[in-house]
Amino acid sequence: MSLDLEKQYNNRARVPDSAAIIASWARDAAAYREIKPPRMIAYGDGERHSIDLFEAGEGPVVMYIHGGYWQALDKSFHSIHARGLNQLGITVAVPSYDLCPAVAIGDIIRQLRHACISLHEAVRAPIIASGHSAGGHLAVCMLASEDYVPAAYSISGLFELSPLIETSLNEKLQLTPERATAYSPIFWPAPEGKTLDAVVGADESSEFLRQSAAIVTAWGEDGVNTRYEEIDGANHFTVIAPLVDPSSAMCERLKQLVDAAR
Repeated sequence: MSLDLEKQYNNRARVPDSAAIIASWARDAAAYREIKPPRMIAYGDGERHSIDLFEAGEGPVVMYIHGGYWQALDKSFHSIHARGLNQLGITVAVPSYDLCPAVAIGDIIRQLRHACISLHEAVRAPIIASGHSAGGHLAVCMLASEDYVPAAYSISGLFELSPLIETSLNEKLQLTPERATAYSPIFWPAPEGKTLDAVVGADESSEFLRQSAAIVTAWGEDGVNTRYEEIDGANHFTVIAPLVDPSSAMCERLKQLVDAAR
């Protein structure tokens, strides 16, 4: 029986209180910026070409890349998701980027590469790439592209984009089969010797579970140190909640990746 790809990938429809959760991110993020104002780093000339740097210590930095299916949200929604790591003494960088359909996903990948370069020049330390949903995809793209990114922690990421072609999401993504293949890191050369964690909410759709498991298997067979994990009781939006808690297993794992890069 064929899958209903719209139901599999339309996360806002799958989670009835998703709008309230996103609103809570914005509210809590604004409050966190009040008590811990970030340093802003520009990586380009565009309005969205900037990074909020929440400084908390020397050494490797975690870059957290926001989701929104490459077509929504910005860094301001996710300041709060720096809190847990900040309390562990880890600096967190949160970039924005241009959105589809004004740009293509390939343009966004290039923008994040520029963001990584600018961040690396500013901190002179390795970058652990992390991100949620579309940000999880972009984090893995950075792992495969940049020498100073030794590890990625992808949360509910997408690594094979062709299933999105038949969904309403593609109205703005404007994927063709050729573009979908080109933008899918599962088909890129695996970054042998690096580390990839692909985690996903246990309550997410079977396609999201499949996507994370698939890249762990494919890249694991090609020499990447891979790890797959399902977060019990988490849906596509609650899965990132542990990032606000320094005692969470998610923050502890990210700290392990940071410490390994020192």
